[in-house]
Amino acid sequence: MITVKEISFQYGKENPILENISFSAKAGESLAILGNNGAGKSTLLKCMNRILMPQQGRVLVDGQNIYQMPLHQVAQNLAFVEQKIPNSRLKVYDVVMLGRKPYIKWGIQKQDEEIVQAVLQQMDLQKMAVRYFDELSGGEQQKIMIARALAQQPKVLLLDEPTSSLDLRNQYEVLQLVRDIGRENQIAVVMVIHDLNLALRYCDKFLLMKDGRIYEYGSQEIITEQSIAEVYQVKVKIGILDGEKVILPCSHKI
Repeated sequence: MITVKEISFQYGKENPILENISFSAKAGESLAILGNNGAGKSTLLKCMNRILMPQQGRVLVDGQNIYQMPLHQVAQNLAFVEQKIPNSRLKVYDVVMLGRKPYIKWGIQKQDEEIVQAVLQQMDLQKMAVRYFDELSGGEQQKIMIARALAQQPKVLLLDEPTSSLDLRNQYEVLQLVRDIGRENQIAVVMVIHDLNLALRYCDKFLLMKDGRIYEYGSQEIITEQSIAEVYQVKVKIGILDGEKVILPCSHKI
């Protein structure tokens, strides 16, 4: 579905932020990008969405290079939900309708309205449609931003810290929703996330980054006490609780 090949990026003559990054995510699969602050995770997402243009490498969606696509076609293939939620006085319905912008030429069509209604129903947000976005809670706003992204009908959904401002309940609700919709609609989901236990619970693949490079990439077996110690510089214990792999930090750094 999406393949990142040998991406390298730097600002001007500064030291490289990303070096030779390569990985892939399949349709219906959720992939977590993990690593310390400054590892290059958010920069990688922006390169994947052509917000930033890397000095080297390609991003392919179904074999097509997004760096050679018109911008509206990029938005039809990839949807990006940033960490910072914009302040908007629009009603929820109109915010979600903005996701149809890459398809709208001469005005909103019946098909656009049908798609927005279907997304609101799929995410159980119909009752919020006429409410103002800036009057909603943080968790509700995050769901609306994901709904707007899904209205783009993307093949790939990119999320930058989707749970950073959410309480515990909304963290679980949002990630469960994203995983289920990704699988149901066969969307590849790629997310930057700091909480390792949430990543283990809701993601299928993992990309561990350190100093702008890939430290390890694969399934849950790459999440080990040693790999976490190397990437995060902190000791942890890994165990099983109710059938789920869990990470427990120790009391001191390495």
